[in-house]
Amino acid sequence: MGAGHGHHLHFHGHSPIHRMPAHLKLLSLVAFVVLVVATPREQYWAFAVYATLLAAVVAVSTVPPTYLAKRLVVEVPFVVFALLMPFIASGPYVSVGPLHLSEPGLLGAWGLLAKGTLGVLASLVLGATTEPRDLLVGLERLRLPHQLVQIMGFMMRYLEVVTDELQRMRIARESRGFAASSVRAWPALASTAGALFIRSYERGERIHLAMLSRGYAGRMPVTHRVSATPAQWAQAGILPGLALATMALAVTL
Repeated sequence: MGAGHGHHLHFHGHSPIHRMPAHLKLLSLVAFVVLVVATPREQYWAFAVYATLLAAVVAVSTVPPTYLAKRLVVEVPFVVFALLMPFIASGPYVSVGPLHLSEPGLLGAWGLLAKGTLGVLASLVLGATTEPRDLLVGLERLRLPHQLVQIMGFMMRYLEVVTDELQRMRIARESRGFAASSVRAWPALASTAGALFIRSYERGERIHLAMLSRGYAGRMPVTHRVSATPAQWAQAGILPGLALATMALAVTL
C-alpha cells in the first residue's frame, strides 16, 4: 500500500484507478456528479446506492477511508448552511423536541448534504488517485483551452513557492515583535498582502521572460501522449453506468 505525499491530496498507489488515464476519470466524475444532482432528493434509497458505489471505488483504489475523511473538511461551509436551512426556510413546520423545523428546509438540507457529500467525496477520490500533472494532461486531452490549462499548471507549481514566501514574511514580522491581536494590526497585514502580490507579480515576469528566452510561443511542449485502451474505457464507464441506471429508476418511481 502506498503512502500519502506530504500535505498533497494525491495518495501513491498502483490500483487500476491509479493507472487509468486522467481524462477517463474526469469524464466518469462529471457524469457521476451530474447524475447524482439530477436524482430527486426524495428517493433516499438512490443516494444509499450512490454511496455504496463510491465505497466500492474507494476500496478498489486502495486509498484509506481515513485519508479521504480528513479532507472532507472542505465541505464544512456547506454543512453549516445545510444545518441552518430547517431554521430559516418557510413552509409547514414539524416539531423535533423543543425545536420547530421547516419541513421543506429539512428536505433541502438533506438534499444539499447528500449530493454535496457524494460530489466532494468523488472529487477527492479523483485527486487522491491522480497526479496533478496527469490531471493537466487529461484536461488538455478533453480539449480544455490550453491557456486555462497553463494557468492551472503554473498555479499548481508555484502555489507552494508563494505560500513559503508568505511564511517567511510572517516569521520576519513576528521576529520583530509583531502580533496581530487587534484591528490596529490590519495596516501591517495589508502591507504584507501588497508586498506578497508585488513579489509574486515580479516572479511571474521573470519566469515569463525566462520561458520566452527558451522558445516559448504560447503553448507548452507535449511531453507524452495519453491514450486509453478499450478495457480502460469500459472500466471508466462502470460507475456512471450504474449511476445512470439508479437515477433512471429513481425518476420513474
